[in-house]
Amino acid sequence: MIGMGMTLSADDFLEVLKKPKVVGFGVACQFICMPLAALASSRIFKLPPALALGLILVGTCPGGTASNLVTLISNASVPLSVLMTSTSTILATILTPTLTKLLTTSSINVDGFQLFKSTASVVLLPITLGMVLNKYLPRLSKTISSYTPFTSVILVSLICGSVVASNSSILLTSGLPVILSVLTLHSLGFFLGYFFPSLQGYSKKTCRTISIETGMQNSALAVVLAGSLGVEGAMVPGAVSATVHSCIGSALGGIWRWRDQRKKE
Repeated sequence: MIGMGMTLSADDFLEVLKKPKVVGFGVACQFICMPLAALASSRIFKLPPALALGLILVGTCPGGTASNLVTLISNASVPLSVLMTSTSTILATILTPTLTKLLTTSSINVDGFQLFKSTASVVLLPITLGMVLNKYLPRLSKTISSYTPFTSVILVSLICGSVVASNSSILLTSGLPVILSVLTLHSLGFFLGYFFPSLQGYSKKTCRTISIETGMQNSALAVVLAGSLGVEGAMVPGAVSATVHSCIGSALGGIWRWRDQRKKE
């Protein structure tokens, strides 16, 4: 999150004001389609309450930085992707705990205030710190930012790997429903994220961007937030999600890029 903040400035958020409609539409897709898809998937595959909570957390989290790379691969709009990622991440401070509390079954006690504090500490504070560093130490920030994407990949892999290892018994007993529910969640996100913008007449590049931003969530954030609630097993869907959405997004981006090249030929 500090790395993301070091690539942002106040001017980036002013850009949102220049494109309020498309950014707002895209962020709405993220925070409406994905939470509802998570709720539906958890019920279709009859996930236990703890796993359902983890899946809903994935659905209510903002877009991740991996979406920006997949957007580049897909010949979509990288500037729009960055705007949506940064906007949804800031809004997640309020929306993630609120939506999670609203959608979670009553058999699981979700401490909304604790979730808000965790989201603020994991999202808002480090991004603000990164932006301050970018403003006052721009040369240092630019140097560090060239290494943060790779570092983030390593850190996410370690986080998710440790979750899978420590919850292997849950995966052995409920692994298939978890994988299928996560796969359904992200597939619906990619599909609906393309379908609804296309109905509004947005360009192909814009539809691809919103599709990627909707389908690819910040799964590592979902894992950390689930851990802060202390509900055993709630971190598992986030760990599985990190692999699933990256695979779907990369495959989809490759197909779109291949189709564009075929048309040029």
